[in-house]
Amino acid sequence: MFNALTGLSQKTGNFPGVTVDKKSGYTNINNQQIEVVDLPGTYSLNPEAEDERVAADIIKNINDDELIIVVADVTNLKRNLFLCTQIIDLGKPVVLVLNMMDLLQKSNQCIDLDKISTLLQIPVVPVNARIKKGINELKEIVANYQFRKASFLSDKLTPSERYEKITSVISACLQGGEANRWINRTKKIDNILTHKIYGYLIFLSILFVIFQAIFSWSAYPMELIEEGFAMLGGLVESWMPEGVLSDLIVNGILAGLSGIVVFVPQIALLFAFVTILEDTGYMSRVSFLMDRLLRPFGLNGKSIIPLISSIACAVPAIMSTRSITNLKERLITIMVSPLISCSARIPVYTLLIALVIPTEEQVGIFNLQGIVMMGLYLIGFLAALFAALVFKWILKSKGKSNFIMEMPIYRLPRWSNVGFSVYNKVKIFLFEAGKIIIAISIVLWGLSSYGPGDTFEKIEEKYTSPAYENENKDKINNLIASEKLEASYAAYLGKTIEPLIKPIGFDWKIGISLVTSFAAREVFVGTMATLYSVGDEDNTTSIREKMLQAKNPETGDRLYNKATTFSLLIFYAFAMQCMATLAVVYRETKSYKWPIIQVVYMGALAYVSSWIVYTIFS
Repeated sequence: MFNALTGLSQKTGNFPGVTVDKKSGYTNINNQQIEVVDLPGTYSLNPEAEDERVAADIIKNINDDELIIVVADVTNLKRNLFLCTQIIDLGKPVVLVLNMMDLLQKSNQCIDLDKISTLLQIPVVPVNARIKKGINELKEIVANYQFRKASFLSDKLTPSERYEKITSVISACLQGGEANRWINRTKKIDNILTHKIYGYLIFLSILFVIFQAIFSWSAYPMELIEEGFAMLGGLVESWMPEGVLSDLIVNGILAGLSGIVVFVPQIALLFAFVTILEDTGYMSRVSFLMDRLLRPFGLNGKSIIPLISSIACAVPAIMSTRSITNLKERLITIMVSPLISCSARIPVYTLLIALVIPTEEQVGIFNLQGIVMMGLYLIGFLAALFAALVFKWILKSKGKSNFIMEMPIYRLPRWSNVGFSVYNKVKIFLFEAGKIIIAISIVLWGLSSYGPGDTFEKIEEKYTSPAYENENKDKINNLIASEKLEASYAAYLGKTIEPLIKPIGFDWKIGISLVTSFAAREVFVGTMATLYSVGDEDNTTSIREKMLQAKNPETGDRLYNKATTFSLLIFYAFAMQCMATLAVVYRETKSYKWPIIQVVYMGALAYVSSWIVYTIFS
């Protein structure tokens, strides 16, 4: 409805808890620009959750020159009219919009609009917001609106008595046949999808299919992107004269960007699947399923929405905890949500999994890479549960919560909404991460291309001596590039922290990547791409191939063997490496204590887990 009025594409979903903050936009009515503010959903003006409190506070302070539009699901009028009648009794200017009129018609029902308008004493407008039907009529009502105070209840009655009067209004205005058609169909589907045994198996199967698809369907476009960047790098080198600028563009900027753009197909698929699950109404069923599972860990069914949302990004996920009414459960959810693997980890996971598991390796008909990816997500979920259990013991609270959530009817996904969601998420992923990656790539290129004093000159003099005059020129160039990198400022920085990370199998290059990826986890790939590209005259190979060829200088064996790679995967699964997440945790908790605790406990968990994994596989 908000998007239909303003022409914007804000996130919507067929389950409660999607909007937790107010959004604003503008619409034109009679050549006048009118501000439209979308508030978080609420069932009444007696709020329990933080997001409901935002809506209730604004509604109670509305002036007579402002207008409240209550958007009601016409298939569930009893629940929606409760809020509407409360607003009427406040003496506020209000218009009732009856949305989803198409579903009412499909059920062979009709509603007497004049009668309901007379009984409620307010304007009523029928709308189908999905296809923008009724939007012009709504604008006309707004343009000609003349406020007069109405009253639904003359006396202060209980909630139950309000519902009785609402029921009588609905009975007087709603006529028709298949009143329960859509509800009955939803119940039949729910008998399967929310079954106490089959429900969990179906959910795991859906996740399994998603991760298989992420690897299988993205393989070809990823290959095209890799080839495209290799071709672009070659063209830039052929167009530009050799020198510092050419080296910076090819081995710094393009190398860093290629390491992140190549994962766009996988990111797009993940967001598409998540949006489809939200749009169909299945996410509410996941909340219902998980409530019993999460209760012993100090969480409830509403916690699953932030946890599932963390698959995309922990920042909006943590904001969505405002819908959790119990303060202790909300705080626990905030503290453990970053353990769920987010989209920023996908580039890291994909790159590292490809180093130890070949693309063609199968388990039956299933891709082993997809199975390992799903395993990492499950490990993150299990870690979140056990961390929640610890916080449940530590945090003291006497309050108890009830889990009440509306189960929307199942609907086909709005493909335009899916498309907008994927486009916006990928755009944010590329431009937000891209700015960081370009900046870090330039700095890293500089640190990797230069060293203290005359170190680089001495390396070149060494290889121009008579002892190397008969050696292959390409071999000499590779040796010079390797030694220069080892003597660069970047190497000095990395080798400073190398003693700390060596016990878990990491070298100085990985150390630098761990530091830079505190800005954003996906920066790891761009950092590695830059470090392995500096000094490489042949930039036709991908970062994966370069890392596959990397050797341990002490043993001469492959650097990225199973021990090091699995250790690195586990480290990134658990470590808190996202400044944006820490910022939003501070904003939501209004204390530095909780972000600091988060960094410490997740860092310790990551280090100890990586050490165990490295020891086992070594």
